[in-house]
Amino acid sequence: MHALSPAPLDEWPATLPPVRQLLRDGLDLGPVTVLTGENGSGKSTLIEGIAVAFGMNPEGGSTGATHRTRASESDLSEHLQLVRDAGASRRGFFLRAETMHGFYTYLEEVGIGGPLHTRSHGESFLDLVDERERITGLWMLDEPESALSVSGCLALIAKLRDFVSRGSQVILSTHSPILAAYPGATLYEVGDWGLRRCEYDDLDLVRTWRSFLDSPERYLRHLSP
Repeated sequence: MHALSPAPLDEWPATLPPVRQLLRDGLDLGPVTVLTGENGSGKSTLIEGIAVAFGMNPEGGSTGATHRTRASESDLSEHLQLVRDAGASRRGFFLRAETMHGFYTYLEEVGIGGPLHTRSHGESFLDLVDERERITGLWMLDEPESALSVSGCLALIAKLRDFVSRGSQVILSTHSPILAAYPGATLYEVGDWGLRRCEYDDLDLVRTWRSFLDSPERYLRHLSP
């Protein structure tokens, strides 16, 4: 928590256990950090708060992006104090799946990059990352798998590994067991308990997917017609 701007812990988003833990204990981030957890657990709130505290646009883009549609972000960023290593880059990029349509429109209006609206969802995501490969700094990604196939997820991992090898840092939230398998990533499971370090095989995400693929009928038979 920022010493000069403490957050009220009885108000949202601090009422979310992972947010409260972040404010209370902080979080050490390695080269690659992956957050997993159920919908509503607080993953996106954490990602958004860190991105905005770093200086990125809450609706996605680089540290220089200025587009806005409707302000809906929490005030978490105002209560975070980021600690950078000496000489660390202040550049970064925030790839946020839910706001990409508006971000593409902004890029077209200011004449940056190719015509992303005319490409498939997955192609535009990967092309957007390719067009910003020169950004060495903090890469924030919020559920990027929403646009990607299995091969697309693997392609994204390859691109991110290249960025990390050149000095970038990655923080991403995901429901994808493929992206969670990023080699060497620090994995956190987000939920009612807050934030807990996990090994890949112990993630609820991974265990549930394995169980479903082993026997889909065990899950599907409980659904209402």
